[in-house]
Amino acid sequence: MQSGKATTFDIDIASDLQRWRTFLAIAELGSLTRAAIFLDRNQSLLSRQLNALERDCGARLFNRTGRGVALSDIGERIFPQVKALLADAGQLQREIRGEAREPAGRVTLGSLPSITFPIVGRLFKDLRLRFPGIQIKILEGSSGQVEEWLSDDRVDLAILYRYGNHQPEREQALATVDSYLIGPVGDKLTDRAEIDFRELDGLPFILPSAPNGLRTTLDALARQEHIALVPVIEADSLPIMRSVVAQERLYTVLPIHTVWSEVASGQLQAAKIVSPAVQRTVSMAFSKSKGPGKAVSAVADLIVSIVEENARHGMWSKHPNAAA
Repeated sequence: MQSGKATTFDIDIASDLQRWRTFLAIAELGSLTRAAIFLDRNQSLLSRQLNALERDCGARLFNRTGRGVALSDIGERIFPQVKALLADAGQLQREIRGEAREPAGRVTLGSLPSITFPIVGRLFKDLRLRFPGIQIKILEGSSGQVEEWLSDDRVDLAILYRYGNHQPEREQALATVDSYLIGPVGDKLTDRAEIDFRELDGLPFILPSAPNGLRTTLDALARQEHIALVPVIEADSLPIMRSVVAQERLYTVLPIHTVWSEVASGQLQAAKIVSPAVQRTVSMAFSKSKGPGKAVSAVADLIVSIVEENARHGMWSKHPNAAA
């Protein structure tokens, strides 16, 4: 016999979404500690929420291990449904918020460190003035990490680099960025406006380690042009690359916006690489399963405006496919 109320459940799913979000975060990160950091909550609170959820379910959802936690058999079975449930709840929340007159809520932005600096300060300022109901959270990481965050819906949108002419689905090309040979003050090669790619042959470089989009492009061009492009140091840290170039008189290859202040203040020199040019696209990508709600769309529009303003100042060029 059916229950008299269609909305009656043995487990009150609707009121437990926060605990299911906790379940999802712990499952994906494999640790209560990492989940607490990611959710910005107290670890003991997460532990209590998990214990309460397991009591309500009448089953253990995780097995505790020496390195953290792992999903139990029942946890593995319900994980896809929980993820779909939370995605649907998030979409409903965004649709409800879409009816409000002003965008509000938290928007999580993933970004590469080299792109964050020329965008995020102005973005925070514009949000505070125009959309005070929006809170922005910034996650910085490598291109691989940003891609993972997009796939796992940990970020609502991301700013990253793309190489070549292919533009992935659900992405918006914003700007075209030239690559520059960066050298120390007084260096003759970088004291010019432009330098041919072939002149990079045999220079002492500090470059990012593979796999890396720029490194892959440089290695392919070096083979094409039959020159040697072998770094004496590999480093994935932008501050380290800048300081080593200045102090140890090495070279690196970077977009001009990453050394904008240093070149302007005379701490470094930069010559644009040509024949062939080494270009990349600044691209804005949206979460693959989330719809861009009103708050996300507002943040995306501000990012487009900031990128266009920086293009007018010569930091990069507006992409030919960017919206007018």
